[in-house]
Amino acid sequence: METSIIKIGNSKGLRLSKTILDKYNIKDKVELILEKGQIILKPISSPRAHWEEAFSKMAENGDDQLLMDDVFEDENFEEWD
Repeated sequence: METSIIKIGNSKGLRLSKTILDKYNIKDKVELILEKGQIILKPISSPRAHWEEAFSKMAENGDDQLLMDDVFEDENFEEWD
């Protein structure tokens, strides 16, 4: 596929069609990889996507229990006053 480089202010850019953006799930950012004379654009996915559903499943399965106490026996709460 051939595409033109366009002027954007003092810089230049590459315009991607909506079809390409949708097909490769490109949202706001891409990773730019320079490799062996090539430029590779790789979509950046949201690292916390779908966490809410995963946490809900954990709660349903009882997998959301603390692995250690959240308050220790020797904690001194007076130092926080």
